[in-house]
Amino acid sequence: MAEPQVRIATVDPVWERICTEARAAVQNEPLLGSLIHAGLLHHPTFERALSFRFSLKLASNEMSEQILREIADDAYAQAPYLIAAARADLVAVYERDAACHRLMQPLLFFKGFQALQSYRIAHWLWSEGRKDMAYYVQMRTSEMFGVDIHPAARIGQGVMIDHAHSIVIGETAVVGDNVSMLHSVTLGGTGKEEEDRHPKIGNGVLIGAGAKVLGNIRVGDNSRIAAGSVVLNEVPPCKTVAGVPARIVGDAGCSQPSVSMDHLLEK
Repeated sequence: MAEPQVRIATVDPVWERICTEARAAVQNEPLLGSLIHAGLLHHPTFERALSFRFSLKLASNEMSEQILREIADDAYAQAPYLIAAARADLVAVYERDAACHRLMQPLLFFKGFQALQSYRIAHWLWSEGRKDMAYYVQMRTSEMFGVDIHPAARIGQGVMIDHAHSIVIGETAVVGDNVSMLHSVTLGGTGKEEEDRHPKIGNGVLIGAGAKVLGNIRVGDNSRIAAGSVVLNEVPPCKTVAGVPARIVGDAGCSQPSVSMDHLLEK
């Protein structure tokens, strides 16, 4: 007689921790009970909670919450890499943002994380040839979160956008894995020609608040861009640039600037 097959339950430690945090939060602040139950505890999985948040935030009189929820559910079902990227982004925020003390916070309260997940669905729509719907998601993401990322831009995993106000990332921009950027960052073009005209940001890069990186230039892996800088030329790996226009002022100071989040320049 054949041995019966044993089904091992799938364990999701990230989602389990989020739910544990959520239950504790309801006890500590009962007035948020309805919000936390609707946003987290009502859902069986991380991706279902992501779909709910996406549809709730981006719905309008022009596009219902139900339609947006169906789009998000379809995206996560067909492209599981979107869920993996969201998890990496969530952990990145938790590990790098000193104001983040629980995994549930970005999912419920941080517009940088939420805007990035909305972009990821828009990018999936774009790659599926549904460009008009992708533009709609881009528009609503900009209206709701103050973050304007073209759906054709390519962004890696483990990305943190801290505070996230007035972020602009252009159509042909590329952002690598494990990048951190603060508010008012622009990854922009230098002309109106339809060509490859936006920056290519390497892995592990830290981009300070208000920095502008313009044109089809490469910012090397594990480099730092100081706050308020305007970068118009290539940046070698593991260097720090600062100023207007930005110039190399030293080494990056560590192996992973985007993780250390150290913005200070050596004197």
